[in-house]
Formats: sequence, structure tokens, C-alpha cells
Amino acid sequence: MAAMLVLPAAGAGAGVGGLLEGRQGGRRAPVHRSGCVSVCGVSAREAIARGNVRVAESGRRDRIASGKLRWLQGGEEKIQRKGLDRGVAVHQRHLNVSGSKHVVCGTCGDKLRRRTSLNWLAPGPRNIQSHDGMRKGFSKRALFLTQATSGPNEPHAANLTWMPEEGVIEVGDQSQGLEDVLGKEIDAADFLASKLPTHPKLHHGRLSNGLQYVILPNKVPPNRFEAHMEMHVGSVDEADNEQGIAHMIEHVAFLGSKKREKLLGTGARSNAYTDFHHTVFHVHSPVTAQGSQEPLLPLVLEALHEIAFKPKFLASRVEKERRAVLSELQMMNTIEYRVDCQLLQHLHSENMLGYRFPIGLEDQIKKWDPETIKAFHERWYFPANATLFIVGDIGSVSRTIEMIEAQFASTPAGVNTSTQTSLENINPTAMTVATLKERHPVRPPVQHSWSLPGAENQLKTPVIFQHELLQNFSISLFCKTPVQKVQSFSDLRDVLMRRIVLSTLQFRINTRYKSANPPFNGIELDHSDSGREACTVTTLTITAEPNHWKGAVKVGVQEVRRLHKFGVTRGELHRYLNALLKDSEHLAAMIDNVPSVDNLDFIMESDALGHTVMDQQQGHESLMAVASTVTLEDVNAAGAKMLEYVANFGQPSAPLPAAIVACVPKTLHVEGVGDKNFDITPEAILGAISDGLNEPLVSEPELDVPTELLSSVQLAALHMNRQPRFVSVTESDDLTKLMDDSTGVIQRRLSNGIRVNYKMTQNEARGGVLRLVVAGGRAQEKPGASGAVAVGVRTLSEGGAVGGFSREQVELFCVGNLINCVLEADEEFLCMDFHFTLRDGGMRATFQLLHMVLEHNVWLDDALDRAKQLYLSHYRAMPKSLERATAHRLMRAMFNSEERFIEPSPEAIEKLTLPIVREAVMKQLVPSNMEVCVVGDFTESEVESCLLDYLGTVTPSSNEQLRELEEEKPVMINANSTPELRTQQVFLRDTDERACAYIAGAAPNRWGFTSDGRDLNTLIEPVPPSLSEEQARALAPPGVEVIKDTNDILCWKRHRHPLYASVALTLLAEIINARLFTTVRDALGLTYDVSFELSLFDRLKAGWFVISVTSTPAKIKYAVDASLNVLRSIQGSRINQRELDRAKRTLLMRHESDSKDNTYWLGLLTHLQAPSVSRKDVGCLRDLPYLYEVATADDVYNAYNYLSLDDKSLFTCMGIAGVEVDKETVTEVIIEDEPVANMPMTHGRGMSTMTRPTT
Repeated sequence: MAAMLVLPAAGAGAGVGGLLEGRQGGRRAPVHRSGCVSVCGVSAREAIARGNVRVAESGRRDRIASGKLRWLQGGEEKIQRKGLDRGVAVHQRHLNVSGSKHVVCGTCGDKLRRRTSLNWLAPGPRNIQSHDGMRKGFSKRALFLTQATSGPNEPHAANLTWMPEEGVIEVGDQSQGLEDVLGKEIDAADFLASKLPTHPKLHHGRLSNGLQYVILPNKVPPNRFEAHMEMHVGSVDEADNEQGIAHMIEHVAFLGSKKREKLLGTGARSNAYTDFHHTVFHVHSPVTAQGSQEPLLPLVLEALHEIAFKPKFLASRVEKERRAVLSELQMMNTIEYRVDCQLLQHLHSENMLGYRFPIGLEDQIKKWDPETIKAFHERWYFPANATLFIVGDIGSVSRTIEMIEAQFASTPAGVNTSTQTSLENINPTAMTVATLKERHPVRPPVQHSWSLPGAENQLKTPVIFQHELLQNFSISLFCKTPVQKVQSFSDLRDVLMRRIVLSTLQFRINTRYKSANPPFNGIELDHSDSGREACTVTTLTITAEPNHWKGAVKVGVQEVRRLHKFGVTRGELHRYLNALLKDSEHLAAMIDNVPSVDNLDFIMESDALGHTVMDQQQGHESLMAVASTVTLEDVNAAGAKMLEYVANFGQPSAPLPAAIVACVPKTLHVEGVGDKNFDITPEAILGAISDGLNEPLVSEPELDVPTELLSSVQLAALHMNRQPRFVSVTESDDLTKLMDDSTGVIQRRLSNGIRVNYKMTQNEARGGVLRLVVAGGRAQEKPGASGAVAVGVRTLSEGGAVGGFSREQVELFCVGNLINCVLEADEEFLCMDFHFTLRDGGMRATFQLLHMVLEHNVWLDDALDRAKQLYLSHYRAMPKSLERATAHRLMRAMFNSEERFIEPSPEAIEKLTLPIVREAVMKQLVPSNMEVCVVGDFTESEVESCLLDYLGTVTPSSNEQLRELEEEKPVMINANSTPELRTQQVFLRDTDERACAYIAGAAPNRWGFTSDGRDLNTLIEPVPPSLSEEQARALAPPGVEVIKDTNDILCWKRHRHPLYASVALTLLAEIINARLFTTVRDALGLTYDVSFELSLFDRLKAGWFVISVTSTPAKIKYAVDASLNVLRSIQGSRINQRELDRAKRTLLMRHESDSKDNTYWLGLLTHLQAPSVSRKDVGCLRDLPYLYEVATADDVYNAYNYLSLDDKSLFTCMGIAGVEVDKETVTEVIIEDEPVANMPMTHGRGMSTMTRPTT
């Protein structure tokens, strides 16, 4: 298993139902974000997934416009890169075992990507890591151990400054865990052979009937717990005529459970999924029911027991779920899914993993009757084949075990088929051991052909998968080896050395990428363990434009061979080992801040892999102990072994790749000519690999890494010149500091005009997040310069240099200080997000970087070339995605082809020059237009010192700059469109049939304003006719105005709470989503996935709603009509109190849970002082729970009445893909594209093969 060094969950937005943050009230988190770009070589995806900076944004992130069609799913572009990550990522995937909760199946969640055995070593390292204490050699002399803790109450590890530059690590005042186990002085070889310590709080048990349980007390989030029932049966256990039946049982058992339905009103959330090796039913629940304070663990266990061991296979439920599964099958069948199937099919051609995909086969799914499904359940669903995981704020472990025994101990043990003649009459205690079913010792039960030196295998011919829906060239070279279970210090040391090698390769390829036009889009080396596949796979994946594929392949194999031949340099070893240890120390300090779901996901994966589970402190101290034994020679030997299958490809002694798979388009685009056939052969691929390996090589030079970007001398000079200070926060008083006691939010303003909000928390020990927000965004783009802001921000990120420091130096500065930085632009704002640690000056380093970006940014022509190429490439990919093409057509109609809200055309992109994009960005990037928010575990003096030193010394705005900030053209949703524009269809030729549709219309923005001048937050009431105007004014309460309406009638104008619109709209979205699921999916069986989402601007006075629905081509029209009927029937079928209460509980519990996350608070603070978001103030943060509690159905209807639902205001677009489609094609119609944020770097192998969540 592995050490649970985990960070707060990443991924799905964590907003307040769309009130202050990006997350809407729907069942699903946002899929995409717009314009996410990278700076310092750290991609947005890496910043979020690896740095665990969850993106819970303030409204910026939840829009469906040029920058973000967040309601899009599927297609080649669905691989979730949060930015235009053309840059490379060479890493052991899912070092952050924290990941998102299992709320997605492989198609839509990074959670399922293969984990490396370094997961537990440094889950979610915000960057690459290293160590001061390199040793020149490793001998059998005595080794003094750093002492690890034996329990959770021992002190944390010491700072790295005590470590010597060379030689063994001295004993410090550490805790005693490793010392107790191994002794104070131990022979080095014996030490490495010693077993790793195990998690002191983790409890394993087994009932008499064979059911295993794992319990971990964990207090984050408080008063909540996770209960996951893992059944060790998946698609690989199906017979030839049962393909998909494990998934069908998941649906029928889960949704057919009446006891699960009892949990719906308690605030608990539940779901299920199926994969190759297991089926999991999971519940996230409060400890006690709201109001009654009834303990919920017994009810949760009761529901899980019924789902797993007592399901009802009613014919009506089977038919309902058959329709849902068939719809899910079509929805999953994106080009990404088909690519994943190809990769798995050839990687695992020798076993069932290559052929037995969890979703199953359509013709078989249509045939099974309840008895067939029940027979499979009886064969595999027995206690010994189940593991129950409970993690959370459960209190007494012994009491929890008693509850488990009370619920599950009486369940009969499984009986082998040969003895199962009268199961009901058998006494389990009287049965012989031989007759009882046991869990299969190998999960999944498959045999692999390993890629090992000397193996008698034949080189497999490269496989070419060619499809018209693919846009880019990609090739994957696989090496498959047995999982090295991480159970000893030697195993841990091996993992550490491999990580150093992979980190080195990542940076080196980034260096190659800085050239003006590199031949590749992405190069990724992934070395990771997979519990779902029972193996370790090393994968070199290279992506490129089709006409550059040979050059890309050459670069990829050359860099691998260079590292294999010359190894890691001493400086690289020092940097990456140091950074890894620093990050490990940071994670160890967060031992009490890890969410339960992250711990549980990690334990479950570790259980499948056989790794030893340690807590964060044990993991860090064990890592420190083995770090002293790491030598340059051993690191390079470990790297050579891992890279040999590529570097020595073609040599007799080299391991043979398990598979070489190229996924390529059928045509390629040639400038000035158009599209032509793309011809490629296996021989050409082997030739390109050979040519790259035979190129002459030189060793890697050492780089000069800056320890600071701004010296103390420079800082002193800036202080003298600028005289930074805090000034009055508001113009109405002289207070220079405003603090709200109820929220802990502090507001400041610097003398150069920068507004500051910060909050001190202990959510992440000695960690923090920072956001710079600048009003403007793409809405400020001028006619004739479409895309200038978006491309400009990407250009700034692509350059990555600041002042006199190169991109490489800035990247390494971030590596050494564990800084993640994301720069992005959307329709309303420019934004820079940072995640940092306060250890070793990390916060000051972060503020230094921000200062340099603002004051000394560097604009490079080659960076503009790359940025433009990325947008052009993404544009050409759009017509090959059904979802993107359909959504784009809808957006064009709804916004009347407004350039600011649709992607710039290739013609517009080509017109952009460096002066144009620089001016577009820099005119917004002025101090008086900036707001900075900081949240973290710091003191007032620490953060205010950084604010004064590095932000207070930014050059103040000039009068000329202030004049340049113009009022942009208002946002208008096309109210005068023709019926043909309002109802459209898109047709896409494809080998398989699929269909999707989007329904959209106008809505208010987050603060109640509409594009036609109305205001949801204002209540107009007529004055009684008997009153004169003077009398009406006299009777009006404070704050109530007396006005005359358009008919010259006296009215009282009342202002509601600033959050009124947000709260009402969010509750409305939650209720509509529940009704859509109940009617369109569950009752009518027209779709597997339907959702209602609101896209609400903060600054611009507009918003809109979107219903997204998938179905078959034959049913899509009915699904659209049914969804519209649900939306319009809200008025006639009144919202009842039960619906409203359930929506309130969901949103309140989400708010309570998310309040333990720094990034959530960062979103809450965003726009708190923004003049362009005038209604947001600290009261919005303080009053949010109260407003949810007091909201009524009338409030929800007030919001509903502001949605444009009449025929002349609704826009609908259906997308249909298949062999037989209308002659009209997508390519002929679509001119612009959906945002670059969704462009994939690579196809993630296996990402889309696991089934989607049941609900």
C-alpha cells in the first residue's frame, strides 16, 4: 500500500451553488474552464491536479461563452486539460492521490488514471522536488536514521536546514517511530530491507462470513463520513455472453434500493461505478441527521447491505436501467473512448483487459432478463468478495465495528456452486472451509506478458488507429512490468529515484519546447501503477500536428536516450530531490487537514496494489530516511532501467514494448491547399524511432537557478522611490483596515490603488493561495482585434520569462519554492492564481514572482507564434467534436456572432501582432484595476509585509492608463433571431451513432441584472392609490425609494439582499436538476445524462441557462421536448416544501464542507472590493447560510420568472452523428471554435472505459 500524503481534493469546482463561486446548483461540477494558460511552465491542469488548487471561482469560471463552454462533454477535446497545455508533462501520474472523488467514470475523471507507486510519497506535489543531502556513495557503514513518528500526536519533522550537504543525516530531535522499529544505529543494507511503518490509526478487520472492513477516523470535514462498499467483481469477471452485466447490476441494485432512498432527505450523497476489477457503491453522509440528530451510520450501512446483498431485480427496474445503460453507452462512445479502447486493446491483447470493457455490448445488454442478472449477482456478490471502507468523523472505532457486525455478520457466507443446492438451509458455521467462496487472490484475475529484458517475445508491429474524428497525431510506446509493492525502505528509495529521473525529463523537454516552433504538441513520460490493470506501465506519449509527426517522434526518443546515456546531472539531483523533500514536509504538516474522501480513495487504491499505507508524517520521515542513501550513480541506474525500452529500442537485450499504438487522423491540413489524405505506415513509424535514436547527442548543461527574483538592495530602492503604505479602504471614512469578525476577512488598500482581501486559515498547514484579478477580459477586445486578449494572455504565459530571467530559470525558481502559477483570461477578467507554501520563504518567493510579472513581464515573438498556433490547431479540431460543434452553433445564434463571446477565427488570429496583443493585455493590467486575495496559514505581519514589499512597490496607474479603461459594449442575447436560428441541427459523419442537444436562454447575472435592464434584486410595489407622493415618501422605510413606473403610477422600490438573486437562482437550478433526472432519465428513459446549469457573469449584466442532454439519434428530439416540458412545467407543477428543503440541505452542506478549503475561500473573497461588482460585500459571505435557510418557494419563483422561456427567446441545437446523416456537414457551417481551454495534450489511456456514475 502507500503513505497517505494527500492534499485537499482537486478538480470539480467547489462553489456555493453559483452564488459566490463558479459551481452551479446542478448535480455536476463544471466540466471545463476557459482560457486557462500556464506561466513558468506549470500548466493549469498541473496547477490544479498536481498542486491541488481546487478551482472554485467567483463566477468567472462558470460561463458558456467564447472562453468556456463548461457544459460541453465528450469528443476528442474532452480530455480535461485545464489550459492550452501544449507544454509537456513528464511525470508519474497521480502523485496526488487526493484527486477528485469517484464521481466520474473513466471518461470524465482523472481519478481513474493509473497511479504511480509514488502516490503516497508526495501526493499532489505542486512541482518537482529535491534534497540538499546528496551522498557521493552508499556503503554498508552504519546509517543514522531520521526518526519517524509512531503516532499522530508526535511532533512534525524538522525543517530541511538541519540536513548536511554531504554524507549521512544526523540524528535530530525528531519523533521515535522508526527508531523504535529499527533501532538507533543500523546497517544500511538492513535498513533498506526493513519494512515500512504502517498507519497507526488504520483499522483492518474481517467478519466470520469473510467480509473485510477498513476504518480510519478522520475529522475533515467535521461531522461527516465516507462509506464505500467495494465489491471485487467487474467486467473481467463476465462470461462471453455477459459483457456489461456487472455494470447493469450496479444500476439495478443501486437505484432499486428503497433504503438508499431513505437517505435522500438527510443530506447524504450516494453514487456507484463499475470498472474492470470492482464495483463500488459509495455514500458521503453527515454523522447525524439534521434536526433529529439521529445517527446516520446505521442507516448508511443498512442501505449498503441492501444494495450489495439484498437487491430486488424487479422487471420494471431492470427495464428502466436497461434504457439508461444503453443511453450511457452511446454517450460514452466519444472519440476519446474509442482511442482508449484501442490503447487498452493492444496493451493488453493477451488478456481480458483488452476486450472486456465495463460498459458492455449493446446487443447483449438488450437481451438479459432479471433471472440472468440475478444469477451473476449470486455468483459474485458474497461477503468474502467485499471490502467495506469507512473513513470520517465517526468517533469510536469499536462502536463502528459493532455497527458493521450488527448489519453484516448475519449475511450468509458465499457458497461454491457445486454445494449450493439449498443455500437457504445451510448453516454457515457448519460448512467446511472448502465450500465457502473466497475473494480471488489476484485482482483483476488476468495474466500479463511482461516487457522484461530477455523475455522471449516478438516485437509487435506498430498499430495505427485512423479515424476521421481525430485531429492530432499521437503515439504511445508502452512497457508493462509487474507492480513493485512498496513495502520496504528499499522500495521507497526506488520510487524516489524514479521520480527524480521523471522530473528531470519533464524539465528538459520543457526546455526544448521554448523554441519558436517545436515539432511536438506534447511529450509525456508516465510511469505508474494501476490497480485496475494489476500492472505497472511506463508510457511515452508524443502528440503533434500530423505534418510534424516525424520530428516529434525524433525529439521524444532523443530526449529519453539522452537521459538514459548521460543520466541526471548533480545539479538536477540536488534540485528535484530537495523540492520533493520540501513538499513532503509540507504535506506531513497537513496530516490533520486531509479530506476523508481523499484518504479513502487512496487506501482503496493502495489495497488493490499491495502498498503499505502510512500516514503523512510517517511517509515524510521514511522518505527523509531513504533520501540520505540516494546517490547520483543509483539514480542514473534506476533511470536507465526504466528508460531502456525506448533508449535501446531495437537492440537484442532491450525490453520489447508491450505495444506501440499510433492514433492519427485520416486527413491533414496543408496551408494554402486544404485537407489531404494522411498516409502513414508501421514501417515509417519504426523508421522515425530509429532515426531519432541514431541522432548524435550531447550531455545536458547545468543551469544557473536564481534563489530570488528581487534582491534586498533592489527592494530597498523600490521602497525609497515608491513609499508603499496602506491607505483608506473606502472613500467614505479614514479606516485603513476593515476586519469582519464573523468571517475573519480583512480588507486593505495599497497606496498605488491595489485592493487587498485576505483571510487567515489553518485549512492547509503553512500553505496558501493567492489570486490577482483584473477587470476587463475579452469583453474589452476591440472590433478588428478579436482574440487579442485571449491570445495575448497565452503569449505572456508561453514566454514565461520575467526581467532578466529566462523561462527556464523562472520554472526552476518555481520548482525550488513549490509555487504553482496559472494565468488566464475569460470574458470579464484577467486572473493569476498561485498556490504556495510558507516554508523556506515560499510566500515571499510567490509575491516576488507576481511583482516581476506585473513590473517586468517579457513579450516574445516566438511565444506569440506558439500561442497563435495553439488557437489555430484547436479551431481545426472543433468540427470533429459533436458536442463542441453543436454548442458552438448555439452560441453563435444566441450571441448573434458577437466576436467577444465566440472563438476568434483563423483570419482574426493571423492579424494579431505582438504590439496588438501586448497593448490589449497591458492596458488592463494597471494597479487601480487590480484586486488581490490571499488565503492561508500565515500571520498578519507575514502577509502585510509581502503586500507592502512586492505589491505596494508596483508602479501606480498613470492618468493615461486610467483613461484607456473604456466602458465595453453591453452584452446582448439575440432577442430578434429568426426561427431558423433559434432551432438548429448539426450533423457529423461518424462510424457510430450518437446525439446530444443544448437548450439555452437568457437569465440574470449573479447579482440580478439582466441584459434588458431588469433587476431581480429590486422589488417594485405600487403605492396605494389613496396616498399622495409626499405621504408615500413619509411612509417609506429607510432605503425604500418612491418612483413612478412607465405608466406614471407611484411605486415603492425596495432593494433585496445583494445575494438574493444568487441564492434564488441556485436553489432553482438544484430543483430543476432533480426534476430533470426524475422525469427525463428515470421515468421516461430518454437519456442517461441531462442537466440544467446557469452561467452567470459577475461584472457584465447578463447570464444564461443551458440544458444539456444526450441520447440516441432516434430519441434526441423526444429528450429535448421532455426537458423543455420539465423546465416549463415548474410554473404549473408547484415546487413543494420537500423539494425546497432538499435543495437547501444540499447547498448548505456543500458550503459547510467546502469552507474547509482555502481555494473555496479564495473564490468567496474574489470581487469583494471590485468596483465593477458593486453589490458584493463582506455581508454576502456572512449571510449566505442564513439566506439559504430563509429562502421560500416564492423566492425561487421570482428567479424562475426571470428566465426567458417563451418560444421566441429559447435557442435549441441538436447534434447528430452517424454514418447516415444529412448532406450538410459541420465543417461547412462552423466558422469559429469553442475555447482553447479544452484542447487535449494527449489521450489518457483507459480514461473513458470505466462506467459513469449511476446518478
